[in-house]
Amino acid sequence: MDKTIAFFGAGNLAEAIIAGITRADVVSNDQVLVTNRSDNTRLNLIAEKYGVTCGRNKEEMIHDADILILAMKPKDASDYLNWLKDYIKPQHVVISVIAGLSIEQMEKTLGEGIPVIRTMPNTSALIGQSATAISKGTYVQPSQLHLAEELFQTVGTTKIVDEKDMHTITAIAGSGPAFFYYMVEAMEKAAIEAGLDQDTALELLAQTVIGAGKMLGSSGEEPEQLRINITSPSGTTEAGLKQLMGNGFDKIVKACVESARERSIEITNGQK
Repeated sequence: MDKTIAFFGAGNLAEAIIAGITRADVVSNDQVLVTNRSDNTRLNLIAEKYGVTCGRNKEEMIHDADILILAMKPKDASDYLNWLKDYIKPQHVVISVIAGLSIEQMEKTLGEGIPVIRTMPNTSALIGQSATAISKGTYVQPSQLHLAEELFQTVGTTKIVDEKDMHTITAIAGSGPAFFYYMVEAMEKAAIEAGLDQDTALELLAQTVIGAGKMLGSSGEEPEQLRINITSPSGTTEAGLKQLMGNGFDKIVKACVESARERSIEITNGQK
């Protein structure tokens, strides 16, 4: 890919994508430009770690870049877009990884003819295992959408989706890793209280999660059937599941997803 990519924002998600791009050698390191609002220490760290160019003049970055990746905090997005509109050209492709930032908001601010793409990766991109949803704006050409897919396939899998589903996807895939981590936290704590040492508990739990995820992705069976397959009558799995079911686990998870989804909608609507 002979493209120059400029990152506006240098947080964990931006770093994860930078790591994927440089690891996959999609572009040369000197074609990756990174800046943020004011944290030079962070920029120096990324420059040293990945060999990319950090801290250049923002206007010069836009001039030299083909792809602009918006990766700042949601609260800063509006100011950035208003600043960006004076410098952007139709030949640029704007890709957002910001939760809650809609295509309509970007197109309205940046103006007619600017190709914008909304994405929702997650922090598993750091190890090349993100599940990234991608939605295209009004002015995006097929070749530009393919560029976005190619870019995010360096950090995991991609799925082209209708933007109307992005709030739900943000809840299950964007925030989802944290929910699974919380489940693992609880299981780890229970194992330690039962006498298992922490290292052993975490090692076994991590592999259990990896194995379950691979079964979900490759077996072709529904989650319910996979659960049934390993639930023997009167066995240990059934005993544990009875506790989850009896204490409203499904309702708790539903409320969790709905709350995350509603917060995504609130962010889109400008609520702090």
